[in-house]
Amino acid sequence: MFSVIFPGQGSQMVGMGKEFYDKYDLVKNIFKEADDSLNFSISKLILEGPKEELDLTVNTQPAIFLISYSIYNVINQEFNVDLSKAKYFAGHSLGEYSALSCAGYLSFLETLKILRIRGDAMQNSVPKGQGGMVAVLGSTVEKIEKILKNNEQNLSVQIANDNSEGQVVLSGKTDDLDKLIIILKENTIKNIKLPVSAPFHCNLMNKATNIMNEELDKLNFTDGKNKLISNVTANEISSTDELKNLLVKQIENRVRWRESVIHMINNDVNHFIEIGPGKVLSGLVKRINKEVKIDNINNQGDIESLKI
Repeated sequence: MFSVIFPGQGSQMVGMGKEFYDKYDLVKNIFKEADDSLNFSISKLILEGPKEELDLTVNTQPAIFLISYSIYNVINQEFNVDLSKAKYFAGHSLGEYSALSCAGYLSFLETLKILRIRGDAMQNSVPKGQGGMVAVLGSTVEKIEKILKNNEQNLSVQIANDNSEGQVVLSGKTDDLDKLIIILKENTIKNIKLPVSAPFHCNLMNKATNIMNEELDKLNFTDGKNKLISNVTANEISSTDELKNLLVKQIENRVRWRESVIHMINNDVNHFIEIGPGKVLSGLVKRINKEVKIDNINNQGDIESLKI
């Protein structure tokens, strides 16, 4: 059995999806729909840059979704590969929105618009420079949790992403992260400050949570065909009401990607298909389990060699 997975922020690059845009009217039409809906040329930004503008969270989130959605539709409609046979759909952070839209829980345009709102809300939850994220490499979640627990009186830092074996990402105020980096070095734990503009997936995102709570209520969720895996629970989502609640919680809660992949493997998935720019999730899945088959779909050649 296979699962379809979708990348999150950080996978963007100028020119992503160009091969599909140049070759397929289907993709040109999807891009035009997006431009008309957002009232600005997100297609020009994706295809031509500048990178600094594409990297703004408010633009990155709808842009990555647009590419994932376009490639998904090319696979289904131009190559007649039925991805709806997948046991699960899942995505990393904003990728969860790509998953739920491709699985039929929310329309393309509603997903595009809510990601623009989500990106803006997350970007503006914390003044620039006051929060950040740190990747911790080569340690375990349990060890990091213990360090955070032991130092909770002096600093407030949360696990934002449990990505794979040996890769955990932390979020918090810049000052607290600087203190934590010293503690990590004392414990000979390797860490890297990430070039992000805000501390995602922690309680500093509270303003964004409030905005998303209101905005998600306005959307027309429907029952999709495939089971979705939630970032928050690492488990199947049972209803559209639960989906809505979990999308609100997702803003401040840990992305349980490692646990999500393990859950899917434990439920007979032995093949993962990553749809969207880059190969980030493919790399993470490989670190979690070396035995499973992984395909990442970035270009036409990738689709031609895809076997399900």
